[in-house]
Formats: sequence, C-alpha cells, structure tokens
Amino acid sequence: MLAIIGGSGLSRLSTLDIVRREVFRTPYGEPSGPIVFGRLCEGPVMFLARHGFGHTIPPHMVNYRANLWALREAGASGVLSVASVGGIRADLVPGSLVVPHQILDYTWGRLHTFFDRNDEAVHHIDFTHPYDEALRRRILACAERAGEPMRDGAVYAATQGPRLETAAEIDRLERDGADVVGMTGMPEAALAREIQLPYAAINVVANYGAGRGDSAGGIAFESIEDVLHDAMARVRKVLEHICA
Repeated sequence: MLAIIGGSGLSRLSTLDIVRREVFRTPYGEPSGPIVFGRLCEGPVMFLARHGFGHTIPPHMVNYRANLWALREAGASGVLSVASVGGIRADLVPGSLVVPHQILDYTWGRLHTFFDRNDEAVHHIDFTHPYDEALRRRILACAERAGEPMRDGAVYAATQGPRLETAAEIDRLERDGADVVGMTGMPEAALAREIQLPYAAINVVANYGAGRGDSAGGIAFESIEDVLHDAMARVRKVLEHICA
C-alpha cells in the first residue's frame, strides 16, 4: 500500500474515501498525527500530514523518524512525499510540478538516522541516488495519463528553516547546483532508505526563491496560498491516477 506524506498545502486528501484513522506509537516518539487509511479512486492508500492536521509542526521539529517508522509498521510499500518548494531554476516558475532526482542537504541538528545506538555496529547506506527510480517513473507516467505537466528531474536543496532564505543564500544554492529549495526533504529521504522504503517526491513550486522573479523584493506570502490551492488540485489528480 502506498503511503502519501502531505506537506504545506496538502494537510488532507479531500477525495480520499476514509476507512479508518490509527494512532501509532514508535520507539522514536509520536508521529505528526494519526495515519489515515482509505481508498483513492478504488486504490488503497495511507496518508500522513507531515506538519500535523493543523499545520502546527515546523520543518525543523517534525519527528521524521517516528513518521517513517510508523508508515513502515502500518504496511507501507513505498512513500510518496508532496512538498512545496521555492523555484531557483529559471523554468521552474510558481505553479510548476517537478519530480526531483537529487538532494543537497543543508540541514543541521535534526535526528537524521535510525543507526545511532552505541551498542550497534556502524551502518552505512548507499545514497548515490536518493529517490527510488521506479517510483519516480510511476509518478511521471501517471502525471502524463492525468494530463498534468510535470518536470522530470531537479536538485532539491534542503534548508533548515523555518525562516526562508536570503537572496545571497539562493545565489549560493544555485552555484551549488540546486534547482529548488525546501525544508523537509531531509532527513526524510535518508530515513526511508535506511528502513528500505522506496521513496520519491512531487515538488510543487509555490514561489520564486528569494531575489528571483516577483520575489526580488521579498516573498509575497499572500500569493503563495493561491498558487498552492491551484497546484495541489492538479497534484490530487495525479495521485488519483497513481492509486487507481
């Protein structure tokens, strides 16, 4: 059963036929909320709101370990993350949908691994390609069937938050090779890899990065809500094809 983690703009799936909600306890604390089980276009799916249903948990305080552990315990066969991002690459304008293929991690101080016990042997994971390619291809194919344009490939820069970046920081991220910037992609992707859960993402470009486009003089938060409202409706169409 596919698990969907919803971020900003997708705290619930309005078209999900809910069967039940279940609260999970994990060795790593409590997840962001109960896991919702249901059917989306007749396909079984589970859903978890990354920031809580009231969107009260900031990116740096999300219990990523508990979230991923709970989804695995609930029987998830893979995880599809939906997250809003800022656009850095010129063609990734607000409203664009993109399936990233690589990650740059600038986060710090987050509980980022399950392998942190002193009585265990050191564990390493291969993270050359952080996203599961089969799940990426599934997303792109379903977007095509849904008639929703979706870009294939972007380098996602994960920053600490909760503040947005400075214009100079966006310039630096671009020099480093980043195409989009968000705050929740890490350690989520790495934790999924550690427990062998296939993981991929749909990024929704909510705004230009600081200093770019209409964000040159500052981020207009009032416009982000409108962009996300329209873009998330398109994401839901894609999700319906994925789960059908």
